Amino acid sequence: MSEYLLKAVEISKSFAGVKALTNVSLQIKPGEIHCLAGENGCGKSTLIKVICGVYQPDSGYIEFNGKKYSRVTPLEAIAMGIQVIYQDFSVFPNLTVMENLAFNTELAAGRKFVNKRHMRKIAEEALAKINFSIELDRLVGSLTVAEKQMVAICRALMFDAKLIIMDEPTTALTKKEVQALFEIILKLKAQGISILFVSHKLNEVFEISERFTIFRSGRLIVSGNTADLDDRKFSYYMTGREFDDVKFKPSFQSDKNVLEVKNLSVPGAFENVSFSLKRGEILGVTGLLDSGRTELALSLFGLRKTSGGQILKDGKPITIASPRDAIANGIGYVPEDRLSEGLFLPQPISDNIVIAEIDHLTKKAGVLDRKKRQAEVDKWVKEMAIATPNPENACSTLSGGNQQRIVLAKWLACNLDVLVLNGPTVGVDIGSKHDIHAILQRLADQGMAIIIISDDMPEVLQNCSRLLVMKAGKIVAQLDPAQADEALVLAHMM
Repeated sequence: MSEYLLKAVEISKSFAGVKALTNVSLQIKPGEIHCLAGENGCGKSTLIKVICGVYQPDSGYIEFNGKKYSRVTPLEAIAMGIQVIYQDFSVFPNLTVMENLAFNTELAAGRKFVNKRHMRKIAEEALAKINFSIELDRLVGSLTVAEKQMVAICRALMFDAKLIIMDEPTTALTKKEVQALFEIILKLKAQGISILFVSHKLNEVFEISERFTIFRSGRLIVSGNTADLDDRKFSYYMTGREFDDVKFKPSFQSDKNVLEVKNLSVPGAFENVSFSLKRGEILGVTGLLDSGRTELALSLFGLRKTSGGQILKDGKPITIASPRDAIANGIGYVPEDRLSEGLFLPQPISDNIVIAEIDHLTKKAGVLDRKKRQAEVDKWVKEMAIATPNPENACSTLSGGNQQRIVLAKWLACNLDVLVLNGPTVGVDIGSKHDIHAILQRLADQGMAIIIISDDMPEVLQNCSRLLVMKAGKIVAQLDPAQADEALVLAHMM
């Protein structure tokens, strides 16, 4: 028997002359949890699609269970025991849990008629493989992200999976849901199933994987034991850049408060929340998913109606009943989900940048001043280092990090006094994460007041000058990040 379940050897793949992979190799042992890491666009997804037969390599080969394949089809990969769980889980939202689990089995068996009793039995057996409990008649569209993921895992196990590839499986999960997923992964390992865990999140790589492989720009950079890896090495292998882990210290801070929140309440979310914010300060707000932190962000931008309390801007009471009110008062908001809330993905990058300041770029006759618009677009593409050959390309063509830069540029073009960011680096790679943090620190040094709302402990501890911890709708602690660590913050959160 071969030492390795899977060997991808010297794989190369190009698209229209552009090299996505250049002689990359990957080796996974039976029952191993292996992390494939790399920044967006490094070739991780391309290799996955080569392994599962969606793409055919230009050169190189796949070896599975000791047998060599110059190319495989998706059906052959499934028959070999390779299953891929993509980020969207590839489930049918309009079908029930039972139908999603049994559909492929019934289709493979060539059945012409639906037998609900037989389908229910198949579904129950699938759920039992990981002891997952859920109502079989629920529509998958009504499930949480974590529940959809568990359904996808159960479905993968129905085909005698030997290798399960999970593509960025924790992107939309809370910390609690991530821990539940890791418990399932360890159960699968105990059953002898190999896991290829695709991620760019440093903490997850250390927590769950035994061995790792890192790609950069379509090339293999390093492969080895996770125990031999540390934060600094990981960041360097991923980006080719050295980063200094220096905590933010404000170089400028106003004497007066630019924003004051007094006893603010949103029914069912939080109550009597009070804090102040000065120019040049980065205030962190953290807490678990149900702590009220996201609702607080939404209320500051007029997206959640408050039932009591007061907001003051430069010492004067203001009313924020809508985003238009917030913008008029110099407050911008970067949402947690940039894809559905922060950007018009099919529209040009340029339109996304100027949309929030469109009134200022319009002449009296209601005609857009195209010269002024172009100057704004050029300015922000350069200032935010947005990697695009053409700002008229669709926003969807960019990586997550570049898309987040566009959201930031959109608000910075409005000359804000206060910027509220909810999960500012969710779904972006390490290099972009460091760059976005540097941008926020630079903005604070220039006099902007910033609020970072995040459950990413390193993010808030490293970038905030003050930290508020929320629990069950209340602020339970105010900490100095320079004197705090993750254990202390988590103790207050829990």
